[in-house]
Order: sequence, then structure tokens, then C-alpha cells
Amino acid sequence: MSEKPDLLHKPRRFYKAATVSSVDGGFAVHLDGRTPKSPAKSPLILPTPALAQLVADEWEAQEKVIDSTVMPATRLAFTAIDRISETRAEVAREVAAYAGSDLLCYRAEHPTPLVERQDREWQPVLDWAGQTLGVTFTPVAGIIHSPQPPQTLAAVEALALSLDDFSLAGVAYAAGLLGSTVLALAVRAGQIDGQRALDLSRLEELFQAEQWGQDDEARLRAQLLSVEARVLEQWFAALRQ
Repeated sequence: MSEKPDLLHKPRRFYKAATVSSVDGGFAVHLDGRTPKSPAKSPLILPTPALAQLVADEWEAQEKVIDSTVMPATRLAFTAIDRISETRAEVAREVAAYAGSDLLCYRAEHPTPLVERQDREWQPVLDWAGQTLGVTFTPVAGIIHSPQPPQTLAAVEALALSLDDFSLAGVAYAAGLLGSTVLALAVRAGQIDGQRALDLSRLEELFQAEQWGQDDEARLRAQLLSVEARVLEQWFAALRQ
């Protein structure tokens, strides 16, 4: 049987084993003893052995070809290595911008069961951010943009800048995936897991699905998002080890 067309132009797996070893500056992924390079030609070196193993496992899982579309931890590692160190201030502003329109701050006006669920499930995460991170958000009803306090956004930006490159890469990616910097920071801290964060970010969508059902396309999209959320959870857990 011939290979699928979308696999024909992907590089073939050229190595027998993906392993991890300690090197100067961290822990390197090795492919038969050689370290792969990022798109900017930097070696694939991670700050913790657990994170290096997470990435190495993706390389080991490749079969006949190397398919980067199913290697989210590797892609995130390359982003951290190639982009974050050069653009930390810009990425921190992106994280603060997501906080400025954080999903958890925009509550439905109706129906009442959805309003109550959002308050019950979202507010504890905002309370955690205020108590633990010192960033206070003001929820509003409706979808019209309402600016958050300038001191909140300044505190979020400062917090983002305080993170190492790999944590900042993960928070920036998670904030975009979830539409919420607060959820991203909660996953980073281990306060909630990746699937819980994703469910909270999709709360209204899940509520509607309970009422009217869910089509196959929406179900597939949810499954793909779950994979991304799980990898983010593993990413942050590996950084804490």
C-alpha cells in the first residue's frame, strides 16, 4: 500500500532511538547521539530532564516519517529556544493583552443556568489569581469590552517577564488556546489540570451542547483541543520537576 499523500513530503525517520542526556546548559534530546536543531539552528536543549524526556518521547513516537504536526511539545520547545529569548518583552505584552480581555471576565446575561454556572466555576479561578498572584480582575456581564485595571495588566506583564523562557512560551501558548491568561497561569501553577482549563474555557459551548447536542465536527475539534491542553499540563508539570 502506498503512503498517504500528506506524508510523502515529510522527512523520514533517520534514527533508531531518541534519548536524553545531561549537557552544559541543561538536558539535550539525542537522536542516535546527535542533538536535533531548531529552525534557527540552536540545539534542542531543555531546562529539566522531565521536559527533555517529554520532547524525546515525541521523537521516539514517530514511525516512518517525522510529522511535526503531532509533536506539540517539540514545537513549543523550538518556540522557547528561538523566539522567547529575543522577544521577551513582546511576548509578555501579548500575555497581558489576553488578560485585558480575559474570557473569565465576560459573563453571560442569560439564560440564568449559564450565568450561575459561569459564576460558580469561573469565579474561584479569578479569586485564586487575586489571592495567590496578586492580580485582581473585574468581571462584567455581556460581551462589550470593559478594560481591566491598569495595575492588573501591569502586574500580569511583570509576572510574565519574571518567567523563564520555557514557562513564558507555555503561558503565552496556553493563553491563546484558552482565551484566558488566568487559566494559563492556573495550569502552570498546577492549580487545575489541562482538561479542566479547557472545559472552563469552553463552558458556554459545553452548556449549549448539553441543550442541543454536538455535531461530529465540533466533537473532533474538542478532541484535538484536549490533546493540546494535555500537553500543556505535561509541559508545566515537567518544568516543576
